[in-house]
Amino acid sequence: MDIVVLMKQVPDTAALIQISEDNVSIKTEDVKWVINPYDELAVEEAIRIREKQGGGKVIILTAGAGSASATIRTALAMGADEGILISDPALENSDPQITAKVIAAVLNNVNFDLIIAGPRAVDDDSSYVPAAISEYLGVPLLSTVIRQEISNGKIQCEQTVQDGSIVLEANLPAIITTQRGLNEPRYPSLANIMKAKKKSIVTKTLADIGLSSEQKLIKTKIVSLAYPPRRNAEKVIVEGASAEEKAARLLNLLQDKAGIL
Repeated sequence: MDIVVLMKQVPDTAALIQISEDNVSIKTEDVKWVINPYDELAVEEAIRIREKQGGGKVIILTAGAGSASATIRTALAMGADEGILISDPALENSDPQITAKVIAAVLNNVNFDLIIAGPRAVDDDSSYVPAAISEYLGVPLLSTVIRQEISNGKIQCEQTVQDGSIVLEANLPAIITTQRGLNEPRYPSLANIMKAKKKSIVTKTLADIGLSSEQKLIKTKIVSLAYPPRRNAEKVIVEGASAEEKAARLLNLLQDKAGIL
């Protein structure tokens, strides 16, 4: 079974993010870039499916800056087989719709049985790209999956919904997006890190996939970025002769002063 994992390079969630002087971008000089956490789940699930099915390959596909090859290499060290990077100056500051069109153009020339992606990226949080690719390719989308089973050319997935879950089934090829609880991503071993250095990463431009930079029609743009307003929270020390007395006073504060309970 051939599986394509859609992956995005994002700033480390533990990194200190600073806004650039233009107020529409972030400073990238000291930022550590990592695999989007939801996409890590996608890489892990793809590897598990390949192992269970007993064959095929896992292809990592991303569109971004040339530095994204480092995160592709991390996915290869986890166990993926090869990578494709779409890197072109015309893609700078592209919106999710352009990204989806570019990825769909690549996938039109790639054999796959299944596409796995994170439901969203932790930087722009648009939750748009997988659904748009599903529409462009005409394949079913099963989102926020916490369990999947493949047999007889079909995939059955348990999907989280508000206050519960549902089970859906679709014919392959299909797209699924991950959810927390689907799996626990593995750490690359030293041996696999060394093996990953020899695995193939193909870098393509828009021209290589049959698109022109002149066709880029961005529908959305960042107008400005701003830090969240600082909250000057009042500090209260809860005193009492015993733990029970302190708990009772804290409860009263939460009810009467904070209005929480």
